[in-house]
Amino acid sequence: MEISWHGWLRLKPFDGKPSDLRKLRSSLIVLALAVALGVAAFVASRDRLLAARASFRAAQGERDAIGGKLGQVRGEENEIRRKAALFGQLRARGALGDERRLEWVELLQEIRDRHRLIEMRYEFAPRRAIDRDGARAEKLGLYASAMKLQARLLHEEDLTRLLGDLRRQAPALIQVRRCDLARLPGAGDALREGTLRADCLIDWITLRETGPGGGAPK
Repeated sequence: MEISWHGWLRLKPFDGKPSDLRKLRSSLIVLALAVALGVAAFVASRDRLLAARASFRAAQGERDAIGGKLGQVRGEENEIRRKAALFGQLRARGALGDERRLEWVELLQEIRDRHRLIEMRYEFAPRRAIDRDGARAEKLGLYASAMKLQARLLHEEDLTRLLGDLRRQAPALIQVRRCDLARLPGAGDALREGTLRADCLIDWITLRETGPGGGAPK
């Protein structure tokens, strides 16, 4: 191909030798093969990369699953230790078996008289299970008896002493769920009527066998 000075495009016929044509054909074939090999190498490299990523994700998922199982085992071990310590504490306090509500009432009256509390009223709710799954697995169940407590007090320390004596002396584990203090109106005799009113909700937690012969609380 050549361009004349007049701006016309002229095609110059190929006047090479047949050997030149064969060389050109060979070059084109080599170029096509090189391109094909490059494409094949790219595809193979991409497939290896995708396979490596898939293997990494699978290994990461397996590692996460193993870590989750180990965490679950550690959590179960900690829960077993916590329950064992709690059960041991309840046994030591004599809180194993049936409710001993008569002893509870006598203890409350003793604390009231000891600290000369102006007024103290209480009411127990029926016993309820608080660890049914643990009871089925370990043949020992945790139960709670909620007590509503209302008292007229002279000072906040009266409530502190009351709760402290309960925690130390009760044949059960004492758990205070709620305790509110409100100041009474100023009119009247404070020594006879008190200056504060306590309104508390307290759980008496005990332990009971749930296997044969242990039954379930009524």
